Amino acid sequence: MRILFLHQNFPGQFKHLAPTLAADPKNKVVAFTMQKNAPTQWQGVKLISYYPARSSTPNIHPWVSDFETKAIRGEALFYAASKLKKSGFTPDVIIAHPGWGESLFVKDVWPTAKLGIYSEFFYHSKGADVGFDPEFSTPELGDVCRLRLKNTNNLLHFEIADAGISPTHWQASTFPASFREKITVIHDGIDTDAIAPNSAVQLTLNTANGALSLSRDDEVITFVSRNLEPYRGYHIFMRALPELLRRRPNARVLIVGGDDVSYGARPPKDQTWKNIFLNEVQSQLDLSRVHFLGHISYPHFISMLQLSRVHIYLTYPFVLSWSLLESMSVGCSIVASDTQPLREAIVHNETGRLVNFFDGKAMCDEVCRLLDAPDERSRLGENARTFARANYDLKTICLPRQLAWVKNLA
Repeated sequence: MRILFLHQNFPGQFKHLAPTLAADPKNKVVAFTMQKNAPTQWQGVKLISYYPARSSTPNIHPWVSDFETKAIRGEALFYAASKLKKSGFTPDVIIAHPGWGESLFVKDVWPTAKLGIYSEFFYHSKGADVGFDPEFSTPELGDVCRLRLKNTNNLLHFEIADAGISPTHWQASTFPASFREKITVIHDGIDTDAIAPNSAVQLTLNTANGALSLSRDDEVITFVSRNLEPYRGYHIFMRALPELLRRRPNARVLIVGGDDVSYGARPPKDQTWKNIFLNEVQSQLDLSRVHFLGHISYPHFISMLQLSRVHIYLTYPFVLSWSLLESMSVGCSIVASDTQPLREAIVHNETGRLVNFFDGKAMCDEVCRLLDAPDERSRLGENARTFARANYDLKTICLPRQLAWVKNLA
């Protein structure tokens, strides 16, 4: 097959699928990316960079600004794809993450190619992330209109896509019934052989107070988010932290995440969500035991999870983070928010403990109970790993299903 991947930050969710397809000598695999200075080859995949020719229009109507950005990126890829077509490449299959609009016009270049789209999320004004958190919900009358137009990109893709793939059943369920029947639920996959428990793990981190060496003998609590922001419950976690540290005088808290925004609204100008909520409780914290690690290398990230006695994961009803399943794969005992799509992975008191997203006290209580119960931590951690291997293992579950999905698409 000739296979084309579209992802502005390739490989993204296709980091296992694309090189596996490229490893077959009968396949020719090409990918478009917006990454600057990208190599020409990556694990057998030919990479082609492209860039928008213009930026968004200043002062454009706010309801359509999101779609204009997607149209600009779609335009850029349309011309890049047209150039690739002139060079003689015609894909049998196109696999795209449509979230940024790149694939909007790709079937206008190759009308006979089969298009499969990564169906990550369909926006709703009720019942999902929007309006979930009253602290950050200041709805305006026109918000429902803006959100309807935000789905324009999804709706236009439904007209041209031959199939969809979604990582969780709940995320698939957010899509309209007319397209949902085209979606196959297959997670991106977790390499549970590599991401495994390690009782001998040791980790040395450079912190503001100097080098910190940790082992499984230390009482380590972990919290992870790509960026520290309300969508992933950072504000709930920080407000519970003073009481958690008071009750656990020997605990060290490792916090991974950047200062930017991945989802939702940005903080007030010249501020970060990280500092807003840190400043709110800073006077009540022993900061010698709280370590903000920013973005760390992936090996250090896995070692940190292997050290963790209790891992905390909170989220709005939104897309599920890889970090949750990675923490399950290493056998963490997990305290998580009772929100979708977590209920697919965390069964209360079987593979972790679920608490109300907004109840910081309940979160603190569950963490402390688990820290005092090593046998219970072991039971939950072993169950979590067993569940991850049975449902999300890359080599035996997810990748074979993804390859079958591509074959069926073709």
